[in-house]
Amino acid sequence: MLRLGDLEAAVMDVLWSAAAPLRVREVMGRIDPARPLAYTTVMTVLDNLHTKGLADRDRDGRAYAYRAAKSRSELGAELLREVLNTSGDPERVLLHFAQSATPEESQFLRRAARKAQR
Repeated sequence: MLRLGDLEAAVMDVLWSAAAPLRVREVMGRIDPARPLAYTTVMTVLDNLHTKGLADRDRDGRAYAYRAAKSRSELGAELLREVLNTSGDPERVLLHFAQSATPEESQFLRRAARKAQR
């Protein structure tokens, strides 16, 4: 199952909020870590995200420029699909979720169900 560590999630937040692809140093400059990060640490995280299919990269001189390969909502939908596929009982999981949903979430679900019927 795909899970993001704290630093991976922080890097993805930076990529999702960027208007253009970013080099490693630019990503470093936008992360607010609890402790200073080494350039190689951020580079490794970006490489891992690329390997996982979450970040795309293009050559930018001698370095790479990275961008999110999927939107936050696309990744969320993939994670939900993975949970349902591995749950053994997707109907029961969905029913439990629906029963625990907030009124706002229930409204979202009803709206999505109506769109899916069209």
